Amino acid sequence: MILKVGAIVLAAILLIPTLIGGGVSGAISAIFGSSSNLDCALTTDTSIAGYRKEQLANATTIVAVGRHMNVPEHGLVVALAAAMQESTLNNLDHGDRDSLGLFQQRPSQGWGTPAQIMNPTYAATKFYQHLLAVPGWQSMTVNDAAQAVQRSGTPNAYAKHENAARAILAAVHGAHCTPSETTVVGTGDCNAIQAPNRAAFTAINYACGQRGLPYVWGGDGPQEGGFDCSGLTNAAYNAAGITLPRTAHTQFHAGPRVPTGQPLLPGDLVFYGNPTTKIRHVGLYIGGGLMIDAPDRGQVVKIEPYRYKGDDYAGATRPAGSFAAA
Repeated sequence: MILKVGAIVLAAILLIPTLIGGGVSGAISAIFGSSSNLDCALTTDTSIAGYRKEQLANATTIVAVGRHMNVPEHGLVVALAAAMQESTLNNLDHGDRDSLGLFQQRPSQGWGTPAQIMNPTYAATKFYQHLLAVPGWQSMTVNDAAQAVQRSGTPNAYAKHENAARAILAAVHGAHCTPSETTVVGTGDCNAIQAPNRAAFTAINYACGQRGLPYVWGGDGPQEGGFDCSGLTNAAYNAAGITLPRTAHTQFHAGPRVPTGQPLLPGDLVFYGNPTTKIRHVGLYIGGGLMIDAPDRGQVVKIEPYRYKGDDYAGATRPAGSFAAA
């Protein structure tokens, strides 16, 4: 059993207390290409006596996530030793009290939901975030650094795994991660924005800050009293450094198009109308089946479902690209 303390939970990649565009209260945590949105694997087959394929796959994830987060080698050994002690590198769906997963993290102590903790990539990310927040951890022994995160009832249990952890680290040297688009589904919540890249995050963040402004035909921003639909999306992506055409019809044809049947990502533009004759409306998808748009005269910029009864949905584009660094 490990007694966890959810003291400091860092944002997955970035915590932004001051928001672009105003009108949004609270901090927004952006997830773009973060370690919780990765597929991690070995480049070659690896075997180590005494460890099953599943255990080595979990070790691979731990190492790959750490490298993605630029954690020094000492930290990778600490994480492996911790997981070896807590779960023998098995993703356990049980434990003392509500402890779960590779590191036996506890939902009741602020480590995440049970589903999150059972995701090895998420669990490794949270371990490293806590480790990096420990003052002087790099000068600690492997045992003491692991204990500083885990707060175990057996505080000296990690030292015995150090040599094996180093052997496993050497064996999984080919561990790597690639972005996984399907994990960035978005929340539909302006106070908890998720986006696949910085550009999409910035566009959503800007649009969230314009909620409540009135619809104004031809409007390009607060200086003109409000927005029309394409004025809002144009301004949102302009804030992200991406130039779009001005009208909904030309924005649709500017692409790049999201293939039919492919899941939408936060930051995608969703369009309505006839692609040949006239695209009449555009909104900014934010996840959860929701978009931000400037709907029509007499209404205001707001969040609403991107699909609705009787709509003439024409498709979506992805101005920011899937995992652009912008």
